[in-house]
Amino acid sequence: MGLLSGDAAGLLLRPASWVLRRGMWALMLVLSVAIYGSHAPLLNLCKVDGKIPFSSSSVVVLIELTKLMFSLLILLIRDRKLLGATVSCYHVFPFALSALLYAANNNLVVHMQLFMDPSTFQVLSNLKIVSTALFYSFFLRQRLCLRKWLALLLLTAAGVSYSCGGLQDPREPDNPSKMQLHITLVGLLLISVYCFISGLSAVYTEAILKAQALPLSFQNLFLYFFGVLLNVTGHFWSSTGGDFLEGFSSWVLVIVVSQALNGLIMSVVMKHSSNITRLFVISCSILVNAFLSVTLLDLQLTLFFFIAVASIGLAVHLYYGVT
Repeated sequence: MGLLSGDAAGLLLRPASWVLRRGMWALMLVLSVAIYGSHAPLLNLCKVDGKIPFSSSSVVVLIELTKLMFSLLILLIRDRKLLGATVSCYHVFPFALSALLYAANNNLVVHMQLFMDPSTFQVLSNLKIVSTALFYSFFLRQRLCLRKWLALLLLTAAGVSYSCGGLQDPREPDNPSKMQLHITLVGLLLISVYCFISGLSAVYTEAILKAQALPLSFQNLFLYFFGVLLNVTGHFWSSTGGDFLEGFSSWVLVIVVSQALNGLIMSVVMKHSSNITRLFVISCSILVNAFLSVTLLDLQLTLFFFIAVASIGLAVHLYYGVT
């Protein structure tokens, strides 16, 4: 019997626990890609007469509440012995700023629509990839070589390309007016603030999660407690007095559970990997988004989609594949 190759022998010598952990990690990333990619098609399935029938702030509150409940359940199952542990305010209050930054960005997304069209927002919001990478490099002191910066710029270009028209509705004739982008000076300022806060909140949260020795279930409990508190306050501050669950359907429940699960997965990614991994997951999700849009919404792929896919493939190769 011939000798095994070095790679094959090394794989066989690794313990089963290592293989299981790697498999679970890959499964989480694939699931996250699927959830990110299915979000927009699911929102379309919720529409009634072309409009979203429910309050977006109500959905955000329910997502944060579901994440809080999941975190508490995980704590009770896995880390019950830590329930009596002493936790200081230095462990808890850093998560208040993180939740505040996330809540601020959620509100910015709504208000920015007044100063630009949705297509412009989709295109320019991809700049948060660059802002996240900059904060990751400077604040976490992670030096990225030129090749990796090029990979991240390719991810940004992929997002811009897909946003510019990766999908089109074959039932509607070409309408040049639909492609006209507009944005005001206030809109430019808001999109800059949005990308700044998006990068800052993600990297700040990663820094907290990694700096503390507490288990992730404890940290998630603090983060989502403040998330619920801030979003409930924001909802009732801006509420017009309608029913909290008005317009809800079974598809909305799917969105709430899937987004909550994705939030928990991303906390694992930031605790044990990095925000760069999160950026690649989000970018790869356009493959799922395109598949579901073509299958469920009868949209067609355009050249922009294939440019985006090629850019993502090259970015993955440059960042992870080249030694």
